[in-house]
Amino acid sequence: MGMQWRSLEELLPFAAMVTVECLDVGMTTLSKAAMSKGMSHFVFVVYSNALATLIMFPSSFFLACNRKTVAPIITYPLIWKFFLLGLFGMTVMQNCVFTGVSYSSPTLASALSQLIPAFTFLLAVLFRMEKLNLGSLRGQVKIMATIVCISGALIVIFFKGPPIWASNVVQSLPNPVLPTLTADSWVIGGLFIAMACLSMSIFNIFQASVLKEFDSNITIVAYCCLFGTIQSALVSLIAEKDPNAWKLQADIKLLSVIYSAIFGNVASYSVMSWCIQIKGPVFVAMFKPLVVGAMVIVAGFYGVIWAQSGEDKPWESSSSVSAGLLDNYVDV
Repeated sequence: MGMQWRSLEELLPFAAMVTVECLDVGMTTLSKAAMSKGMSHFVFVVYSNALATLIMFPSSFFLACNRKTVAPIITYPLIWKFFLLGLFGMTVMQNCVFTGVSYSSPTLASALSQLIPAFTFLLAVLFRMEKLNLGSLRGQVKIMATIVCISGALIVIFFKGPPIWASNVVQSLPNPVLPTLTADSWVIGGLFIAMACLSMSIFNIFQASVLKEFDSNITIVAYCCLFGTIQSALVSLIAEKDPNAWKLQADIKLLSVIYSAIFGNVASYSVMSWCIQIKGPVFVAMFKPLVVGAMVIVAGFYGVIWAQSGEDKPWESSSSVSAGLLDNYVDV
């Protein structure tokens, strides 16, 4: 029975991250539909983070009141760290990825998302949060798998193949629906998306460090949403000049905001924070290849997972792994 429970504990973070990626697909689909109806992506980021904040703070307060142990004290240095987490994980990442897609295409965004595992792994090694023994087989597999992830992303970017629609066919349409992407706009979009990937990697690494100091992941996500809302609102006031862009009606735009807030911010970020706490940032980052599913990138993904499985995880502790996501809270 104990061995079965241990197997379930090992499987739970994996299943949770797969669920997060599935939720992310739904959020991407709805957000694309909303923006095709004219919704500003700057406004979308503000509204989704604001609604997530309204959900997360009452939840974090309720859970803090029912902790078995004394709740961690929030100090001014911690608030500054929460501010930086909101900056990297919400404001920069979300605004950059949507801006990049507007300049290029969702295909490029999916391809470049494979850089998140590579960036996260390299940052983890740089800050000595990840073990790397180049003399061992597992260490060599980690390096090779990281190279494979980056190579797979570059292949998708530069090997675009022939166009599906011939140019003369598109030009014959009365109102061509396919946007014309110039080389310059493609490069600009790629730079924005790459910046979003780097920002998300920094967020993963930095959050792992903060979780060692402040173990209430729900509270961390709540403050990330709060500061993300404030920062994104300032960005939107500068970037979005149309006051009508802030108006919402009961349509796909409102639905996308609600879905993004509940499943994209509250659920996904809470689960990722929990998985970072018990498995580390590289484990969380390596699930991004599920978005594309390219065999060459997935090979790199499973290579790093295999290498990780044979090493001691500095993130695991008997208290955090054994009791699960709400280990510190009593039943109500």
